[in-house]
Amino acid sequence: MNHSVKAMRVVRGMSHSLCVFLLLITCGELLAQNEVPRVRNIVLVHGAWADGSGWKGAYDILVKDGFKVGIVQEPETSFKEDVAATKRVLAQQDGPCILVGHSYGGAVITEAGTGPSVAGLVYIAAHMPDAGENEADDGKRFPSDLSKSSAIKKTADGFTYLDPAQFHEYFAADLSAEQASFMARSQVLNFADNFKAVITKAAWRSKPSWMLVAGADRAINPDLERWYATRANSHMVEVLGASHAVYISRPKEVAALIEEAAAHAR
Repeated sequence: MNHSVKAMRVVRGMSHSLCVFLLLITCGELLAQNEVPRVRNIVLVHGAWADGSGWKGAYDILVKDGFKVGIVQEPETSFKEDVAATKRVLAQQDGPCILVGHSYGGAVITEAGTGPSVAGLVYIAAHMPDAGENEADDGKRFPSDLSKSSAIKKTADGFTYLDPAQFHEYFAADLSAEQASFMARSQVLNFADNFKAVITKAAWRSKPSWMLVAGADRAINPDLERWYATRANSHMVEVLGASHAVYISRPKEVAALIEEAAAHAR
């Protein structure tokens, strides 16, 4: 075999290798362009008769996993003010976010979460009304044990609270008696009309949503939570034996669902 033939074969081999190399680079670039990074910002909204401190367990996990977490301290003095408080925290985010609501906070995020910065909604044992609905009427579809009890009290100026003697039973049965007692004594009173606030535009109609059902919830009937999730075509998980305070008692499960939403919301 002469030298020219050998040279041609070497050139051909190099050309083939170069083509493969260039093809791999091109494919890698295309994949990188098409790959959308997961959402890094999380905003947490508490429910009635509670405050943002209940998110501490889930917050710690999310921060450890690299998320930036904002916590809304809505005043519970009016639905309008609670929505405004949520939008203030949303405005502080430096990119798209996952908006999370517990209980009454679900109604709040449904109203507040229509803006472009919200990539997805996570409902933790929460109400999920549609436009024209309110959570008080929706609750009548599947009445809760709490709604049939004497535990909800009202002040002379129209604020509701849970009877401290019954708080553990109806709100936080899977927490210790000591922790439930502290929560009962530190609860934020909620203006009664907040439960009747009508949603003007439901964010879940245009955003992907996730629902965590608390299997032993006595404040919101688990069947209502399942119904909400089915209607909205939400990604649903259920935590068996969890009370309404699931966002406190089961932080790992709560954080896992939030992280799932962050990984898949676009």
